[in-house]
Amino acid sequence: MRGRDASAAFHFAQHDVLFFLILPWSCDAYGRICALALTGGQAGDCPQAPGLLRRHLRAGQAVLADRAYDADYVRVQIGQAGAQAVIPGKKNRTIRLEHEAEIYKDRNQIERAINGMKRFRAVATRFDKRAANYFATCCLIAALTWL
Repeated sequence: MRGRDASAAFHFAQHDVLFFLILPWSCDAYGRICALALTGGQAGDCPQAPGLLRRHLRAGQAVLADRAYDADYVRVQIGQAGAQAVIPGKKNRTIRLEHEAEIYKDRNQIERAINGMKRFRAVATRFDKRAANYFATCCLIAALTWL
């Protein structure tokens, strides 16, 4: 899976068929995981953003995300909540969008959260063969980040 973060996507074999699953998530400023979603590998990251952000958006917040989440409907949802979208524009946008580069540097919190999940062997090695079991393990680890 070149070009993708190996911690955000995993694969497993079931009945000799290879499946890809993606685990998009959001975290707060302290690196604690706030929301998780488990999708098929063919699903993009951006369609999951509204569900992940729905309960956590507050006025005055800054939402930091990578280029994969650069979509007008995501920016509109963030703006309607009174938050600031700090998302660099995709390269193929006809109108270039600016973002706060200094604030964007704090996006490493999600990378730290990913590395925190990798500390657990069951997640790092994709030990579970069923998607529901893997998701349950990830939810348990997410709960542990709040302790």
